[in-house]
Amino acid sequence: MAIQIKRIYDPVQKSDGIRLLVDRLWPRGISKEAVQLDGWPKELTPSTGIRVWFGHKEEKFDEFAVLYRSELDASPDAQKTVREIIQQSRDNTVTLLYAAKDPRINHAIILKNYLDEKMQPMQLFITNYNSD
Repeated sequence: MAIQIKRIYDPVQKSDGIRLLVDRLWPRGISKEAVQLDGWPKELTPSTGIRVWFGHKEEKFDEFAVLYRSELDASPDAQKTVREIIQQSRDNTVTLLYAAKDPRINHAIILKNYLDEKMQPMQLFITNYNSD
């Protein structure tokens, strides 16, 4: 299937599949019941330090991406959750939900790309294994 991103304020759709909030803080003005979450893996969220430093400033986005990816790489808990999400995405769509206003400058984009990159070697291994 696939991994996609979506603002948490957008309507819930059946095509969302597994819905995961990937923000460290709960989004303002929305109830937990309304968002129909399947999980809130805080180990995948940027640390408070880099999140506050970034401040959704476009000129800091590239450096923020490097810092955030480094945090993901260094965290055993994040790596475990990454593997679980990749496994889930084989049979289901996984939707990463975020609250940021800008759909171009937010950590969910970085996380989706990170997950997609991690998925590629696994798919290659599975394809080669199944062809033997």
